Amino acid sequence: MTDKMREEFIEAFVQQFGFGRMAASSNPDAAGMLVCAEWAWFASRSAVVVELPPMPDAPEEPEEAIDDSHMDAYHSAIGMRHACAKFVEAAGLKVKP
Repeated sequence: MTDKMREEFIEAFVQQFGFGRMAASSNPDAAGMLVCAEWAWFASRSAVVVELPPMPDAPEEPEEAIDDSHMDAYHSAIGMRHACAKFVEAAGLKVKP
C-alpha cells in the first residue's frame, strides 16, 4: 500500500468513525478496529483487477503508402492503453495482463 493510499484510508476512516491513529494508539479496542479496517480495505483494493481492451493488431501496410501515417492510429491506441494501465496501477489497482 502506498503512503498516499494509506493517507486516503485514514482520512476516510476518521470521517466515518471520528478517530484516527493517535486515538487508536491509546485504546486497544480502537487500535484493533483500525487494523482490521485497514486490512479489509487493502484486501478489497488488491482484489480489484481491471481488464483493458486488448492490444490492437498491427495494420498491414497499404500498397500505395507514401509514408507511415497509416500507423498513427495504431501507435496512438498502444500509447493510450499504456497510459490507462499506468493510471489504474497508480490508483493501487491491478491490470489484467
